[in-house]
Amino acid sequence: MRFNRFSLLLIGCAMAQLVNAHEFEAGSLHIDHPWSRALPPVAPTGAAYLQISNQGEQSDTLLGADTPAAEKVEIHEHVHADGLMKMQRVDRLELAPGQTVLFKPGSYHLMLFNLKQPLQAGEQFPLTLHFDRAGDVQVMVNVQAEDEPASSNADSGHMHH
Repeated sequence: MRFNRFSLLLIGCAMAQLVNAHEFEAGSLHIDHPWSRALPPVAPTGAAYLQISNQGEQSDTLLGADTPAAEKVEIHEHVHADGLMKMQRVDRLELAPGQTVLFKPGSYHLMLFNLKQPLQAGEQFPLTLHFDRAGDVQVMVNVQAEDEPASSNADSGHMHH
C-alpha cells in the first residue's frame, strides 16, 4: 500500500489526537488525562494531575499510587487554614457513585517525591493508582511544558513544594 503525503498527514493528526486525549477505564472508574508539568532536572518533587469519575453504583476509594519515576507518591490536597493556603496529605480519597474528582494545581494532586528522572516535556511515565474495589490501574502520565494548557478544566497556577 502506498501512502501519499496527505494520507500521512491525516494519520499523524489522528495519532496526535489519541496521544493528547488519553483516557483509562477500570470497572466503573473513568480516568481522564493524567498529566504533569515539565520541571528542571534538579527538581526533587513533582506532581501528577488527572480526573477520576466513578460511573458505577458503588463507592470506591483511591488508596494511593506509585511510579518508577519517583521514590514515593502521596495523595495531597490544598486547604485554606488561618488565612493561608496549606498542602496536606490525604490517606485515602473516597469516590461516591456519580462523583468526579479533578486533580489540578491548587487542589487535589499526586505528589511525586524524590524524582528518579527529570520530567521533560513530551515524555510520558507510568503511574499505578491503587483502588479499594477497582484494584491497581496503570495510566500513562503526559509531561507537558509549563506554558502548554493541561486541559480545559485545569487552572494555570502551580504550587511548588
